[in-house]
Order: sequence, then C-alpha cells, then structure tokens
Amino acid sequence: MANKLFIGDIMNLSVAEIGKEYIVKDVLTGDEELNSFLFSLGCYKGEPITVIAHKRGGCVVAIKDARYNIDKDLAEAITVEE
Repeated sequence: MANKLFIGDIMNLSVAEIGKEYIVKDVLTGDEELNSFLFSLGCYKGEPITVIAHKRGGCVVAIKDARYNIDKDLAEAITVEE
C-alpha cells in the first residue's frame, strides 16, 4: 500500500491497529493553524491516542476523553509509536 509509513515501530494513524493505544510521535501537517487546533484537542507529541475505527475517508480516534473523526490526509500526517 502506498499510504503505509513504517519506520521501526513508528507508523501513521491510517495503518494503526484498531483498539490499540499509541503515543503521538509527531504531527506533520505543514499548517501551523491546524497544528494549533490539534494541540487544543490534545493531539500532540507524547500524548496517547487510540484508533476506534477506520472509515473510507479517514478514521475515528480517541484522544483523552473524546472521540474525533479525522480525514485520511490528517490520519497520514499523525505519526505514532507503540
């Protein structure tokens, strides 16, 4: 698959296993406003994140005590590690 990103135990959210908790390694959006928004949701380096479901256009993730639907491009921009 072209969208897979594996570097050791680091991958992006689009290929993360459902129900498994990961740690956000980096957010590579290239958009400072979007990075600030994600930070306000609790999605930043070092924070736990869990993929609840993969959808055709992205995935549903749990960050802290909330769930968010993120699109495919954003899921590919968020790298995580086990």
